[in-house]
Amino acid sequence: MITAAGVTGDVREIGLFATRIDTVDNLSVVVGNNKILSDNIVNYTTNPFRRVDLKAQLAHGVDPHEAAGRLMEKVKQIPNVIDAPGPSVEILEFNLSGAVLAVRPFCHNNNYWQVFFDTNKAIQEVCATAGYPAPWTNQVIHHKPLTG
Repeated sequence: MITAAGVTGDVREIGLFATRIDTVDNLSVVVGNNKILSDNIVNYTTNPFRRVDLKAQLAHGVDPHEAAGRLMEKVKQIPNVIDAPGPSVEILEFNLSGAVLAVRPFCHNNNYWQVFFDTNKAIQEVCATAGYPAPWTNQVIHHKPLTG
């Protein structure tokens, strides 16, 4: 599976002038080799495993360290998440809604989408079970009346 010339999918045929790629939504795309060779090629299946990169937005008032601990325990239980390298759940940033956690399990290439969707489900379940409020943008505006 590659991304080349803006197309992501499985390479099915490499010809003299064009390459046929079957996309993940089952479209067959013929890409000119001149476009492929003049751009970067990302190969998703060369290495035996890859990392799933997701974010979990927390609301103000939610302890990000406690949330990260809960998420780590849940992510470790997801089928096909590998132990080495192990998953990580870390504070990625802070924004107007609160802390954002980076949730990053590793899995074998064949299990990527299953782990991706199960990790999203785990984020939702942990937040719901813990009773975390939904994040929302919080701004305080101070108004100072004009005096004449």
